[in-house]
Amino acid sequence: MSALQLIKKLCRHKSVAFSLFVIVSVVFASLFASWIAPYDPNKQFFEGLTMEGAPLPPNSTFLLGTDLLGRDLLSRLIYGAQTSLIIGIVANGIAILIGTLVGVTAGFLRGWVGNVLMRMTDLMMAFPALLLAIALAAILEPSLWIVALVIAMVNWVQVARVIYSETIAISSREFIAVERTLGASTRRILFSHLLPHLLPTIMVWATLGISTTVLLEATLSFLGVGVQPPTPSWGNIIFESQTYFTSAVWLVLFPGTLIVLLSLSFNLVGDALRDELDPSLKGRD
Repeated sequence: MSALQLIKKLCRHKSVAFSLFVIVSVVFASLFASWIAPYDPNKQFFEGLTMEGAPLPPNSTFLLGTDLLGRDLLSRLIYGAQTSLIIGIVANGIAILIGTLVGVTAGFLRGWVGNVLMRMTDLMMAFPALLLAIALAAILEPSLWIVALVIAMVNWVQVARVIYSETIAISSREFIAVERTLGASTRRILFSHLLPHLLPTIMVWATLGISTTVLLEATLSFLGVGVQPPTPSWGNIIFESQTYFTSAVWLVLFPGTLIVLLSLSFNLVGDALRDELDPSLKGRD
């Protein structure tokens, strides 16, 4: 199945088509932020605050209003999309790479190597992901790339566990036994037979994982141990606006809506992708 055929099948469902539209829109906005954003995201406008020093609500000059420092909220949200996607793609990519490497190695070699790797994975899974991420982020100096690395370090374990189970199941099939009987090398079995069968699972987890990554980044930024100001992030926009939750609701509503919408979109696309790539899982939660 080609990529175009897969996209056409996914777009048959209205919810998935809308989710793809949301994802493409956010990607487009992040890539062309410097052209789309009406203002510099860190520029503080004197006219961006009321006479009392409070943020301005949405108006003709600032379409989504301003924040507590008089900065344009729309511009910060557009640049914040860059932060969310960079961390989402980088962190999830590292997590998929580590999880796949550990899962395939443990499932294919088994024995003491597999036992050591999976006990290490179980040990990592025993720690609450958010608590571990907060601890790592507090120890290391928070920055965009450090946050991405921290998130990757706590998210690879689920991927490793799934890939491990899939590797054992595939390695037990008859065609793998035949290849071994015929004298096929370990490299040939891995790259010609095992990894191609694991690819659909990897693709699904790569999609679903971005949703988890976006939410975790927003949570860390909200708690103050994620991406640090003045770098805009949807999470730290909410964090900076805590004192205005009731008087300037747009400062929470708009970034919060974007976080939920983007995460939900990746979840819906990931579920639909799973159904198309592995029909045996269709309809399962």
